[in-house]
Amino acid sequence: MLILVTGSTDGIGLRTATALADAGHRVVAHARDEPKAAELKARAPELHAVLVGDLASLRQTRALARAATAFGVFDAVVHNAGVSRMDAPQPLLTEDGLETTFQVNVLAPYTLTALMPPPRRLVYVSSAMAADGVIDLATAGSPQPWHGVTAYCTSKLYVLMLAFAVARHWPGVRSNATDPGWVATRMGGPQAPIGPDQGARPQVRLAGGDADELGSGRFVTDRGWQPSGAACDPAVQDELLSACARLSGVTLPPRRASPGDRHPAGRASRHDRPDPGDPQPVGRGPFRPARPGRLSLAARAPPRRD
Repeated sequence: MLILVTGSTDGIGLRTATALADAGHRVVAHARDEPKAAELKARAPELHAVLVGDLASLRQTRALARAATAFGVFDAVVHNAGVSRMDAPQPLLTEDGLETTFQVNVLAPYTLTALMPPPRRLVYVSSAMAADGVIDLATAGSPQPWHGVTAYCTSKLYVLMLAFAVARHWPGVRSNATDPGWVATRMGGPQAPIGPDQGARPQVRLAGGDADELGSGRFVTDRGWQPSGAACDPAVQDELLSACARLSGVTLPPRRASPGDRHPAGRASRHDRPDPGDPQPVGRGPFRPARPGRLSLAARAPPRRD
């Protein structure tokens, strides 16, 4: 299989890329700049290729999509790249005038998805920290109001919703979101309870595992929270797609379904959740409207680091 893994110079992304390559797949990795690409090539010669592009730039993200498309149609794409500025006292704007966490964690995977030929499998790396996210699509990409933890959690909620939305619009593609857990990486910190190898397993399984075991529109996690309410609402998901299209200038193209290839969207993985007819899993409470145009979680807990 030909597989693209974004953000694969270290941490979970590197472990995902090398594990897939060791399993015999042709893995195209991704680095933010040329020095990191050169370091990755020397560190992991088993990789098929390394592409370069800063996902904090729409111009470079579009160029990355073109470079990836030159390889042909991928069997799987793992949208792993992400940033965290949870401790930052103020927002950081990109060259496009957008808040960095949103642009890298949400708008970049959307743009790559929309510009590249649809693969057979899409894997979006989210987090159970999405439970602390706030849906406010009117301010998506805006630096105000700013709170670093909320910005990160919201970005992970949005990318989870993106996976669900793509699963609905492209029923012939297996599109899922994952929660690697709290992982001891540069982002997660040394106190995290699990290592990068374990954190990479969900992405490796969805990108390179047995297709018969895969569903679509699901959230694969070992932690207790599961999405519900607005995150699984097709209308809200489509509002997110519209916001991303407006901010990126790229519209998600339609995809004709293959016979018998329809999958339910907006659900967790069967491996991690009850059957659809069972009661909702216990998490931090359903999403409830906070005020018109804004949705938030009914209950909150202290934020956890991935």
